[in-house]
Amino acid sequence: MRVVVVGAGSVGRSIARELILRGHQVLIIDKYAEEARTRSVPDASWLLADACEISTLREARLEDCEVVVCATGDDKVNLVVSLLAKTEFGINRTVARVNNPKNEWMFDEAWGVDVAVSTPRLMTALVEEAVSVGDLVRLFQFQQGKATMVEITVPADSPNVGVAVGQLELPPECVLVGIIRDEVPIPPSPYDAIEALDELLLLATPEAEQSLGAVLTGRPADQIRTHSPGD
Repeated sequence: MRVVVVGAGSVGRSIARELILRGHQVLIIDKYAEEARTRSVPDASWLLADACEISTLREARLEDCEVVVCATGDDKVNLVVSLLAKTEFGINRTVARVNNPKNEWMFDEAWGVDVAVSTPRLMTALVEEAVSVGDLVRLFQFQQGKATMVEITVPADSPNVGVAVGQLELPPECVLVGIIRDEVPIPPSPYDAIEALDELLLLATPEAEQSLGAVLTGRPADQIRTHSPGD
């Protein structure tokens, strides 16, 4: 897969390195990237130019890439590039970094953003997750599909402790995508049994979150708290 990463700061370069390790072809665009930064990701292609210019994106052959990642430290740049990628080049998927939580409301399909990733929100969510056994923690929202990724730590008194993943009766709008047990991520199989204090990562619609919490904890839906950091 060909991916364009806009922004050669520590975040952009880290993303580029991870993508390259996974076998993807990466082009990094940055107007001010000095030689030291380009040497730090030698397996990437580099374009030293202003990503907010249409001519730069044409030179980058944006129409030939599957994903654009806007990872600069400037929310305005991330929004402009996302919008251009969608409207001018028809990119299938855009991922944009949110630096200021106050700007998060703008990072949606109207600005061409498919997935908005807010570092402050994620860090706050992880702090809350550590002290919120039995509560839902909304990690982030997929703007285009109106779905959320949520986390819940299974309480010891949950009726689902010992139940196999394949036997979980989740709401139809919810999908279990991962289990973290003893700080180790586990891809769920139908035969894995849920254990107390497992951290479950799920995709859900906002409307299904309360029902999901009730199923996984055995508590009434109106007693399920949903943390949404930054609101």
